[in-house]
Amino acid sequence: MKYVVVLYDGMADYPVPALDAKTPMMVAKKPNLDYLAQRAEVGLVRTVAEGLKPGSDVANMSVMGFDPMKYYTGRSPLEAASIGIDMKKTDVSLRCNLVTLSEDDKPYEEKTIEDYCADDISTAEAEEIIKTIEEEL
Repeated sequence: MKYVVVLYDGMADYPVPALDAKTPMMVAKKPNLDYLAQRAEVGLVRTVAEGLKPGSDVANMSVMGFDPMKYYTGRSPLEAASIGIDMKKTDVSLRCNLVTLSEDDKPYEEKTIEDYCADDISTAEAEEIIKTIEEEL
């Protein structure tokens, strides 16, 4: 028997008032997903072991057969590997998110994050920002 495991990562959401209190998935046009759901065996599985942070990185490692309790060292080394950086056992990697803060007149400490990914800026734009920060620090 052949299996296809489809992990719908990040699709959970909250009802949105502008969508008549429905979630985005409830109103999305998704004929292929609907087709699969009607004809396949659908179930739930715990992809994150007790005691681990419930994130995509841990869940995907688990689904691919890696024991996160043994191999997970954080999201940063996974992202480094995904862009071709060869991490040695002695290397340390750090990651950050560039964000969009509110443009109100509040002091910096009181601003709110409006977008966790800086409006999906390109890698080239992010690189310019990081270089500027490195120069300033």
